[in-house]
Parts: sequence; structure tokens; C-alpha cells
Amino acid sequence: MSVEILDGSTVRSFVEDEPAFNSSVDGRFAALDADHDGLLSYAEMAGELMSLRVLEKHFGVDDTEVHADELATLYRGLFARFDRDGSGEVDRDEFRAEMKEVLLAVANGLGFLPVQMVIEEGSFLKVAVDREMGQLARAA
Repeated sequence: MSVEILDGSTVRSFVEDEPAFNSSVDGRFAALDADHDGLLSYAEMAGELMSLRVLEKHFGVDDTEVHADELATLYRGLFARFDRDGSGEVDRDEFRAEMKEVLLAVANGLGFLPVQMVIEEGSFLKVAVDREMGQLARAA
């Protein structure tokens, strides 16, 4: 993990840089595709979905009052967002499209004022920050 300063334009610029965005997203897709069939099943994506910490209340700890069946329903619903055609599996284009929407929502949430965040190494936000820093270094 590292502490970084970013704003919505950092993330938006990364998403709009199609080659950089697609390369990063495709790398994550390939890492999740355990059986290398070019499709992600719910089982392959479950860990990734759970890492989103959608029920986090305090420093990486999910709300413990939520029952297992409610969690299963929640994560199945998240999977359905990625599985746009309802086939039961997520292809690379579906994964790209949903990640684009997620990251643009993050960019909108961050707004235009810089914020300091703790970011996980290898995350899409870290890739966006590193990309921006590389551009600034080349411009200097």
C-alpha cells in the first residue's frame, strides 16, 4: 500500500487512455481467468467482488450483522452487473465496460479537489496515479 494524492481527473484520464486502461483491465481479467477459457465464472470473480468491501464499516471490516444469504445475494447482484448479457459468465468486453463505469463513478466521486488516499499496490487507482506521475516526469 502507498499513500497517494489524486483527484477525479487522474482516474478519468486513465480511463480515457484506451490502450493503458485496456492493458490494465485485461491483465486483471487474465489473472482472474483461472481456467484460461476467456470467460469469468462467478467462482472466478467471487474473491475480487468480495475485495470491494461493499459493506465496510470500519477499516476493512465488513458489517458482521449481515447474514451469509444476504451477502451471497449482494455478491451475485454485483456479478450480474458485470454479466451484462445474462449468460452466467463475464467476457472481456463485459469486464472492460463495467470496470470503465466503476472507475468513472470513482472519478466523479473524487471530484476536482485533490485527496490523499491509501491505495493498494496493483490496484487500478495505483495504475492511474503511476501513469499520471510518468506523464508529469516526461513533461518536465
